[in-house]
Formats: sequence, structure tokens, C-alpha cells
Amino acid sequence: MNQSAPIGVFDSGIGGLTVVREILGHMPSEGVVYLGDTARVPYGIRSPETIKRYAREGIRFLLAEGIKFLVIACNTVSAVGLDDISSDIDVPVVGVLEPGAKAAAESTENGKVGVIGTAATIKSRSYIRAIRAFRGDVEVEARACPLFVPLVEEGWLDGEVPELAASKYLGGLKSKGIDTLVLGCTHYPLLKPVISRVMGPEVKLIDSAAETAREVSSQLAARGLESAGGKTPLRKFYVTDSPEGFTAVGERFLGAAIENIKKVQLEVIR
Repeated sequence: MNQSAPIGVFDSGIGGLTVVREILGHMPSEGVVYLGDTARVPYGIRSPETIKRYAREGIRFLLAEGIKFLVIACNTVSAVGLDDISSDIDVPVVGVLEPGAKAAAESTENGKVGVIGTAATIKSRSYIRAIRAFRGDVEVEARACPLFVPLVEEGWLDGEVPELAASKYLGGLKSKGIDTLVLGCTHYPLLKPVISRVMGPEVKLIDSAAETAREVSSQLAARGLESAGGKTPLRKFYVTDSPEGFTAVGERFLGAAIENIKKVQLEVIR
């Protein structure tokens, strides 16, 4: 495998840019090719079969870009299709689910963990299974927070509206006495200040994007795939719908300018 090849990052839309942000922060010399399937977002309302088909179409595009490592930066895909997808391709794959689950299992002191995510992620119970695979005695309480994604994409990151939504969604979790909360959607890190205020300082927030970047760094090192540096790292962004709308919101997620962006048409798998 070519060390200088880029890391591929796939998401159903825009939230995966929080994973890219963490990857670039941890590994600034690595190249990254990002694909957001913005024409078909959200995946969370689709059937598992459709989710896996869409993901395979996007991943096939990234593989054609010559990536050395694949990050599934979508909790929904990680929850319902990661095992099937991993068995079909010949580059290492990491999702956003297991790194967050592992961190939660290691972090909790009282054995009570909360998980928040999209309806599809929560319905799959994948976080519950993953956390208990790392530590079998953990009590896991899961809640879907469907309004969080549109709030983030509209830029409503603080103030009365997101605070009311967070209080409504998270009040039940807080009453369960959890000491650790997994942010099981890549949009949710942008709501950390609000979520932290609602949950209180005694609850540790697990950012799945940050944990995924740490896992990618660890796996690249273990496989001898770390970039040797020495030249400007590749930064390419692809979307399946309007680049203009993606760029305007995406720069908030990435924390940097998005310049090299193109709209692409994915080859349909029947």
C-alpha cells in the first residue's frame, strides 16, 4: 500500500467533516479525500438494504481515487452496514461507532452510559452491543435526537432553541444517573456546549469523531501506512449535490475553508 495515498472519508452528507477536522488535527501530513452523498441525505430514514447500497456506491468512488484507508464517517452506515462493507474491500476500514463505544466503556465509572444519535442508529442497537462487547456490565440508555441535525445545519448551535431541544431529549438520560454520554452522530460535536450545560459537569461527553481520528492514527502506525510527509497533503472534497450549499455549512464543520470541491455522479449499483 502506498504511504503517500490519501485517507478516504465517506459520509451520507456533511457531518463527517467533523471527523475530517479531527483527522487533520491529529495527522496534518495525511492527505484526505472526502465524499458526502448530499443528494440522498439523510440515510437515517432509509432501510438497511438501501443504506448499504448507497454506501457501497460511495465507497466504490473513493476506492477509484486510490485511497489507502477508509473511514465510514456516518454513524448510520457504521451501525447497519460496516461488517458487510468491510468484507467487500481490500483497504483497512474504520467506522465511527466502535471507537466511541470503546471510549465510553473505558470512561464510565458507575457503569451507566448514555448514547444519543439518529433514529436509525438508535434503532439498530449497535452502540449498545458495541459498548457491552468492551464491558459487559455496562447499563446503556439510548435516545434518538432527530432535531439536532437540522439545528446544526441551520447554524443554531447555541441559544434558547437548541437548549430547549437538548433539555427535552436529554432530561430522561440525566435522570438515569449516567456519567458518560456518547455523541453518536457526527453533527453533535457542534452542540457540545449546549449538551454539556444540560447534562452538567459530572457527565463526560464522548466525541465519536475525535475517537475515530485517534483510531485511524493508531491503525496507520500499526500498518506502516503513515505518510512520510515532505509535500503538501492532498485535500479533495466531493459531493453529489450542490457544492455551494455544502461549502457554506461545511466550513463551519471543518473549521477551515473548503476550496477543492466538485459535484460528482455516483455509479448506481443494482
